[in-house]
Amino acid sequence: MTGDEPQLRVSKIRNGTVIDHVAAGQALNVLAILDIDGSGGESVSVGMNVPSGRIERKDVVKVEGRELSPAEVDVLSLIAPEATINIIRDYEVVHKTRVQRPTSVTGVLECPNHSCITNAGEPVDSEFDVLDEGVRCRYCETIFREEIAAQIGT
Repeated sequence: MTGDEPQLRVSKIRNGTVIDHVAAGQALNVLAILDIDGSGGESVSVGMNVPSGRIERKDVVKVEGRELSPAEVDVLSLIAPEATINIIRDYEVVHKTRVQRPTSVTGVLECPNHSCITNAGEPVDSEFDVLDEGVRCRYCETIFREEIAAQIGT
């Protein structure tokens, strides 16, 4: 590397998770999925639209002091199907995995159909089948593709 080439410099994290190879422009949705809005005191680094040899442009999210739950990874895979999850301990990658889209997600997303039984105050968990073109509610069969992060239950 010559002295004229730009370099991306983001500090290493001691312990936590690095979410790499997120489609460009999706980092803020990743933060929404993880319920990170800056008020919780988490140390977070975000790189957006950075060069990538694998997917041309990508986003990268580093979260200090937190490892993702399987449910978070499942939902993350819906908006970032090429992402890799790196678990960091003492500045070293101890586990690296590529997300895999589940066939279904339960109790994580809210159905956007206000008439769906899952939105009627009934004691039923939402269930969605994961399709190539989006997700489909098992109760009312509403399919949605966009704004998946906005449908994450609170």
